[in-house]
Amino acid sequence: MLYRLSADAVLLLHITFIAFVLLGAALATRWRWIIAAHLPAAAWGFFVELSGRICPLTVVENFLRAKAGESGYAGGFVEHYFVPMIYPAGLSRDIQLVLAGVVLIANFAIYGWLFIARRAPR
Repeated sequence: MLYRLSADAVLLLHITFIAFVLLGAALATRWRWIIAAHLPAAAWGFFVELSGRICPLTVVENFLRAKAGESGYAGGFVEHYFVPMIYPAGLSRDIQLVLAGVVLIANFAIYGWLFIARRAPR
């Protein structure tokens, strides 16, 4: 049971990380120090999608699920609702490249807005 709960926790961490990669720049509008954490996270997310690699959080989660005796994501709330967001059916290389573009565009747009807003006279 501990392995299953740990795997669920890793899955939730993974979802949180993905949200931070996509939208963390928006937090920089409130807290400037977020930029120091967000830029490396966004770069990592972009790299993983662009290179087609598997995120280490996926490896950890799968290890914990195997230790729990699970072979897939059948079961609880977390697996039913959150797994398809991270591991969509039919994920292809082309889709990964589109996702890498989404990461770049979303972050450039937010940081661009933040840069312009900070330079504008008050």
